[in-house]
Amino acid sequence: METMHRRLGLIALLALLPCTPLHARSLVLNVATNGNDSWSGELPTPTADGREGPLATLAGAVAHAREYRRRYPSTYNSTAILLRNGIYRLTEPLVLTPEDSGADAGHAMVITSYPNERATLSGGERIQGWQPVPGKPDQWQTEIADVRDGRWFFRQLFVNGQRRQRARTPNDGFFRIEGDSPRGKPAKFKFKAGDIKPEWAAAGDVELVAFLAWSDLRMPIVAVDTNANVVTLAGEPRESNREANAQYFIENTPDALDQAGEWYLDRKKGVLTYWALPGENPNRLDVIAPRLNHLIALQGDLAALHLVHHVVLRGLTFAHTDWTLPPEGQADTQAAIAVAGDVRAEAVVDSTIEDCTFTHLGGYGLELGRGCQRIRVVGNEFVDLGAGGIRVGETRIRSADIDQCTGHTITDNHLHQLGRVYAAGVGVLILQSGHNRVAHNEIHDLYYTAVSVGWNWGYQETPCHDNVIEFNHLHHIGLRQLSDMGAIYTLGIQPGTVIRHNLIHDVEAFTYGGWGLYTDEGSTGIRLENNVVYHCKSAGFHQHYGRENLVQNNIFAFNRENQLMRSRDEEHLSFTFTNNIVYFDSGDLLGSSWKNDRFLIDGNLYFDSRPEARPETMRFSGATLKEWRQRGHDLNSAVADPLFVNPARFNFRLTPNSPALKRGFVPIDLATVGIRRKGQRN
Repeated sequence: METMHRRLGLIALLALLPCTPLHARSLVLNVATNGNDSWSGELPTPTADGREGPLATLAGAVAHAREYRRRYPSTYNSTAILLRNGIYRLTEPLVLTPEDSGADAGHAMVITSYPNERATLSGGERIQGWQPVPGKPDQWQTEIADVRDGRWFFRQLFVNGQRRQRARTPNDGFFRIEGDSPRGKPAKFKFKAGDIKPEWAAAGDVELVAFLAWSDLRMPIVAVDTNANVVTLAGEPRESNREANAQYFIENTPDALDQAGEWYLDRKKGVLTYWALPGENPNRLDVIAPRLNHLIALQGDLAALHLVHHVVLRGLTFAHTDWTLPPEGQADTQAAIAVAGDVRAEAVVDSTIEDCTFTHLGGYGLELGRGCQRIRVVGNEFVDLGAGGIRVGETRIRSADIDQCTGHTITDNHLHQLGRVYAAGVGVLILQSGHNRVAHNEIHDLYYTAVSVGWNWGYQETPCHDNVIEFNHLHHIGLRQLSDMGAIYTLGIQPGTVIRHNLIHDVEAFTYGGWGLYTDEGSTGIRLENNVVYHCKSAGFHQHYGRENLVQNNIFAFNRENQLMRSRDEEHLSFTFTNNIVYFDSGDLLGSSWKNDRFLIDGNLYFDSRPEARPETMRFSGATLKEWRQRGHDLNSAVADPLFVNPARFNFRLTPNSPALKRGFVPIDLATVGIRRKGQRN
């Protein structure tokens, strides 16, 4: 029987390792929740006599693999660690180093779930010992000694796989700042009488969370003046982030524990109180609070030129990490930039993260940092995260080739329910990094940008170039919580960057913003083509300022306030806008500033579908078409119905007699947009 188990393990390994030759010697280690780290790990189940079987922990398996390879350096060409079904609680983050690397592409170090099973790597701990609260039949409490004694404090709680709300007020919607957003040092602002209570300042750990244009802040309340209705916060605001009458809420005060699904942790007493949903008894539920702030680090040594390489993480679930708050709180600049990934890599090359799930985490799901090159991130799900999904690169520009973060493939991932703590988290955030492909992903249900490329405000050369963003389905972005965001957002000079064949819709900002394609400060040399963009609040395309971008063969439809926007006049050519279809039933065709004529716009088809609209009534930044043409624009454009198959149902295929086809518009095929089946990925 043991021999058969060993053969099954080898068969499983050969199926999991890419291109492994049949003659290769493969080290297979099994891990199970009923295992023992003193066993060999050669068997997937314990023997009847309890003397042999799988290992108990992933850390134990990695240690065993290192020992085997030290002892027998020429024996094993590849390694597979197979985790049986279950939850594996990490007591500290796992660190993979260069010695854990595979030999080459055909002989990788693979950490994966056992075939047809699913292993969860958890940074959390189950909370038990619940007792009903006297006189409050729906509330339960438990005392946690480590919290009471100052060894543990958590800010997230998950019940049967669902995030539960930390006690907050108001329960639905937001309070509103009276006038200007927080100013001064420390931050202060006026509030509506009765919204903020003086006792919250005395408590010391009641947090105020405000949303300011494209960012947020979270700070403890330190003083409340009820005569002037002014609240003082613990930290300093960001000078750049301002929004009058902004939204905010209060979190982590016991008097906000007022509805089912909320919880409050008394830090001094160590008592956790949970208001159960109807029918819930937490003693019969899986209630998990996180202990760790990140789970796995793949850590190479750039100074010694020792990289982690040929490592595969496949078919795993990463869950249950927390977030922290310094005494002064935090104020974001943009994109939750200070928040790291809970699975993170530095100095890692030629590796793969595939078919994994990142969930119930406190930060970004995955971070590819300094010196990471040619990593495949394919077929994963990122759901219910504190910040964004995937962050690539650094904010710093580095000169040495080995330091570059470049050449990654990010495809067929599903990213949703993001920004649950840091609202400005981005679906896929590319910083100072080039030659990446972001394709066939679906990103939705987040409060800020879906895909952000670049981290330079202005016309400075950076490593961020030659990125391809294509065939993504990006929808329900912003959700009216933050402002100044787009489904796809760019910054800086980016020669070779292409944004094409993306389906974008339902982008909603709180106040201004809410764009489909947003070329922001300094965006230069970018090609945007064959995209379909509809139902955006402010415009389908907006360029703040930039140079020589090309916008061609796109469809912009049903965008509410404007269809196209340009908000800064510069002396160079802003962009070329040609061979596009613009179809709308509300708002203006052109918004903001089109004064200095330093743009090229021609060869397009425009149609206002409102019943009262006529070609002669269409206005181009206040001008008639004749007046607009006298300025040199749209000389070869037309105002006519493009004859979509069914625009009311957002079917933007063109009928055979469409005037757009006659004018050379190339039909946009959306059949392959979004996540593909496994066999179709490339």
